[in-house]
Amino acid sequence: RRRLAPLNEDNGRFLLLAALIAAYLSAGATVFSALESPSEAAAQLRWNRTLHNFSRIFNISLPELRAFLRSYEAAMAAGIRVDALRPRWDFPGAFYFVGTVVSTIGFGMTTPATVAGKVFLIVYGLFGCAGTILFFNLFLERIISLLAFIMKACYERQLRRSGLLPPNFRRGPAVSGVGSLVGWKPSVYHVMLILGIFAIALSCCASAMYTAVEGWNYVDSLYYCFVTFSTIGFGDLVSNQKAAYQHQGLYRFGNFIFILMGVCCIYSLFNVISIVIKQILNWVLKKFECRCCPKCHKSSTRLSRRNAITPGARLRRHNIAMDADGQYDSDTEGRRLSGEMISMRELTASNKVSLAILQKQLSETANGYPRNVCINTRQNGFSAGVGALAIMNNRLAETSDSR
Repeated sequence: RRRLAPLNEDNGRFLLLAALIAAYLSAGATVFSALESPSEAAAQLRWNRTLHNFSRIFNISLPELRAFLRSYEAAMAAGIRVDALRPRWDFPGAFYFVGTVVSTIGFGMTTPATVAGKVFLIVYGLFGCAGTILFFNLFLERIISLLAFIMKACYERQLRRSGLLPPNFRRGPAVSGVGSLVGWKPSVYHVMLILGIFAIALSCCASAMYTAVEGWNYVDSLYYCFVTFSTIGFGDLVSNQKAAYQHQGLYRFGNFIFILMGVCCIYSLFNVISIVIKQILNWVLKKFECRCCPKCHKSSTRLSRRNAITPGARLRRHNIAMDADGQYDSDTEGRRLSGEMISMRELTASNKVSLAILQKQLSETANGYPRNVCINTRQNGFSAGVGALAIMNNRLAETSDSR
């Protein structure tokens, strides 16, 4: 009878994160229910009292009054208001709408009413959202490279002041000969701090503009900035909806720039925070690595040696040396004779080659070197990760050390 394979690190991290998210959602629902439920009940009571008083004073039956209010709600959903508002579907309004679609903000204040518009939105959003996510990832890659360059310059300046670098040191081939700069990569925590400060400063500036132009209070403006920049987009507050503004063209341009930069910055910050959360999950998994049952731990270790790398396995094999530019010459080299599809030796070698590549990339980016390293390894194109997580793994120190 075949024995079940032990739970590997990726599955364990996934299950632990799912449990934490479920607990986080439950806690959030509890807090918001306690905060908002009394206010909702009081508002409903006041509305019922107002409705009955209006029906009694003006001698209108409640069914007729409710039918009129339903028509008013339908008009609001169609974008009709009592006060004069800007047209929803002129070109600037339509451009604002498609911007909220592809960025996944989705305020909901403007929605297509025709069948043709709804069908076109499905096709348009499919490619538009995919392209915008790619743009966010490319922005993330470049902002991390810029921060790495700046932090590298600050690090070199600090080394010069401490006397560890010669005064005439310049970036170039000499970097490889300076022991203090070999393998240096910026800290994920420093990057998270810089992005956090920039996001706060951007939100404060945007909130000041919305407070002055829209007439909101500052807390509502900060709330709108977070909801918009994080692409939550409730739609209870929406900017640029009045019929006319002073310096309207300038305000529309500023609103567009603030939303674009805010979404890109918050997207980058969220991805950095996700890396920190992943590190915390790895630490928790390492702490709870089957300590309660030594016999089970021994059995799991024996099974996992052949088919999986457990947390900390790379550190236990740090004495294994290999050439980063080497490659296998045959399909059978490094393969065990036990019928395995992938040998442990081959998998370890591929991981060490990937680690060598990752450790070079950020240093080459910071020092202006072209990243044209190409090493042939036995792994597919997704083994190093895809998307924003792979970008962060390639450029930050703690992530590559914990892989």
